[in-house]
Amino acid sequence: MNTERRISLEPGFVLHRTPYRDTSLLLEAFTAEHGRVGLVAKGARRPRSALKGLLQPFQPLLLSWAGRGELRTLTGAEPAERPAFLAGPALASGFYLNEMLLRLVARHDPQPDLYPVYARTLSTLTKSSDMEWALRLFERDLLLCLGYGLLLGDEADGGGAVQSEGHYWYHLERGPVPEQGGGGIPVRGETLLALAKGQPPNQQGRAEAKQLMRAALRLYLGDKPLASRALFRQFAGSKRPQPSGE
Repeated sequence: MNTERRISLEPGFVLHRTPYRDTSLLLEAFTAEHGRVGLVAKGARRPRSALKGLLQPFQPLLLSWAGRGELRTLTGAEPAERPAFLAGPALASGFYLNEMLLRLVARHDPQPDLYPVYARTLSTLTKSSDMEWALRLFERDLLLCLGYGLLLGDEADGGGAVQSEGHYWYHLERGPVPEQGGGGIPVRGETLLALAKGQPPNQQGRAEAKQLMRAALRLYLGDKPLASRALFRQFAGSKRPQPSGE
């Protein structure tokens, strides 16, 4: 039976907000123990609402809600920490993270391992000059948490450990196959090991990692373009991190 539930002070972030009726908001939130939830914030757009400036992306929150079904009713929200300040390319990267969660994480599917990955990546975006690599690691961990993790440290079909000096073809449904196998996505062993260990590779490795992650994510994103791509285009004059998922 789909009975009413009351949740109190659940850590979470607003991923997306949309005006609803005259004074309310529809929210998509990502929470520590309950995954992605849809919430109605009644009266949140009223001039004197305590929630008016609080329900923003990248603000760590403690959320309370009640109800049943796809949409629950927000009953309270308070700041958990200071918000992550993102500007320029970092802001575009933050919206890319949010869009990936909206596209790939189903509502009411708990993701306790993915939540700290998201929070940690937001923190990294506020202080890291290597935002592009931060996105690669987020994409790697997102796929892993959703059960689609890539085989990075070992060759496909029990072929042994990936060799740093080796050259491979990556088959998305199998893993890396030594170069003589043919087909798939070309990638060097040192790039696969860099992704596995989280260690930034050289420029060639970054290009290979981006190509690999883009192909892997396309399996689950489909052909619909990413809206966050437009934000990256706005920063054409600056050094931009590059998302893979499109």
